Amino acid sequence: MRLTETADVWWKNAVIYCLDVETFFDTDGDGIGDLRGVGQRIDHLADLGVTCLWLMPFYPTPDRDDGYDITDFYGVDPRLGTHGDLVELITLAQDRGIRVIADLVVNHTSDQHPWFRSARASRESPYRGWYVWRDEPPANQHEGVVFPDQETSLWEYDDAAGQYYLHQFYKHQPDLNIANAEVREEIQRIIGFWSQVGISGFRVDAVPFLLDTTGAVDAGNLPDPHDYLRDLRAFLERRRSQSMLLGEVNLEYPDVRRFFGDEDGDELTMCFDFIGMQRMYLSLARNDPAELVKALRERPPAAEQGQWGTFVRNHDELTLDKLSEAERQEVFAAFGPDKDMQVYGRGLRRRLPPMLGNDQTRLKMVYSLLFSLPGTPVLFYGDEIGMGENLAIEGRGAVRSPMQWTDGPNGGFSPAAPPHLAAPVTEGEFGPEHVNVAAQRRDPDSLLNWIKLLVRRYRECPELSWGDCTILEHDATAVLAHRSAYEDGVVVTAHNFSADNVEVTLKVADPEAGLRAVDLLRDGTTDLAEDGTLPLKLGPHASRWLRIVRPGDRYLI
Repeated sequence: MRLTETADVWWKNAVIYCLDVETFFDTDGDGIGDLRGVGQRIDHLADLGVTCLWLMPFYPTPDRDDGYDITDFYGVDPRLGTHGDLVELITLAQDRGIRVIADLVVNHTSDQHPWFRSARASRESPYRGWYVWRDEPPANQHEGVVFPDQETSLWEYDDAAGQYYLHQFYKHQPDLNIANAEVREEIQRIIGFWSQVGISGFRVDAVPFLLDTTGAVDAGNLPDPHDYLRDLRAFLERRRSQSMLLGEVNLEYPDVRRFFGDEDGDELTMCFDFIGMQRMYLSLARNDPAELVKALRERPPAAEQGQWGTFVRNHDELTLDKLSEAERQEVFAAFGPDKDMQVYGRGLRRRLPPMLGNDQTRLKMVYSLLFSLPGTPVLFYGDEIGMGENLAIEGRGAVRSPMQWTDGPNGGFSPAAPPHLAAPVTEGEFGPEHVNVAAQRRDPDSLLNWIKLLVRRYRECPELSWGDCTILEHDATAVLAHRSAYEDGVVVTAHNFSADNVEVTLKVADPEAGLRAVDLLRDGTTDLAEDGTLPLKLGPHASRWLRIVRPGDRYLI
């Protein structure tokens, strides 16, 4: 049996959809989305073709960092529902062939967590060693601050404790001491608990920070942090086979590759491709795919059963930190020229449609890229309808405005009065009266129906996720074309980054009579020349997917 015919490595060609429960759908009218609301809208995800639902943190929290400051790793925030609601959601999702994964945020806790409250109260506390303390901060305390507009140091003095504690993020999020064996065991218990509840894996938050033992007095207890990551992966597979770990590892390619583990992949199952994403935006700013092509050629292969996670947008700022300062300014000038659109000097707090001036043709081209490039596509809620950001929301929250279901009050998200909503609804050109699910379901030319088509074709083409990808050489500089081959199947895609009509000839096969290229995104067939070349005409920002077939091939096309 071919691996593509099993569910053992389902993440290789999954369609992952990330959502924030509190801004997705409100069922009890309090203005806050809830787990029951996600369940009531699960058929929207099934109709879209989603196979994996990624839930942002749903744990109890003071909510000073949109749920990433956690006070109970085993709980469900009562604003969002109960454990029973979560189990019901998992069951509803499984009935529709959708797995559910959760955010694993264990590099820090909230300063309101009982562990930290105990730790700061006494040096004799059993939890004192669960955090990283010093009598004096190190000389480099001001280096590497993640949120420079909010924090000036990685160390904070605590009056009750009489010492400084490490916080690589906000001061209200003290770092856990991963060098402490008890902490490592506790993280395994957390994973084991949610696996028993029915969670099929985890998106692991800030992996390099999680494994960083800098500042820990007992760092020698963990000589190689990757050993611990291997232990986590092995533990997860023992507790729930066919589970996955999707890592947030925003490093250069050679460093990211280490986090997959060995060739078979004994650490993270998947890693996000931050480099490819950033190079894609630089290519879009230049109307030239060269930088994205460079990234694809430099990207190392994932482990045999691992996969890269590709994305256009995620729930944080659109980070551009791996671009040079000059390159970053190019992207800012093209897509976020106002200072209010930028964040931390390294990224944008915008969604894609406003960045592209709501150019639907160009927008559809970008999502065609997402689903055709090698990797597993990850969508952020609202991507499928072209939602815009709400810059009235502070910081990274600008892209986490309520989901827009209808053109009614609050976009159909909640019947509550606007002051009671978890976040304000986007207004103007991208408000729900112009952008919503209900209207786009009825419009055959909508972005929603385009993405449904892309998902369907992506799932029908194992070559895209399993195959060997070859960037095709040609003389049309505005066109990115690549060939994906797996076993006896070949799919060719071409994307025009420019606003001009382009003609291009692609070498897609060895010389052979009778070869045809069948369009997968529209009706049409083109005969290949006997030398294996394929002539294409591409309109402005056009996308083409074509399957190369021989006489007698039995593909469902």
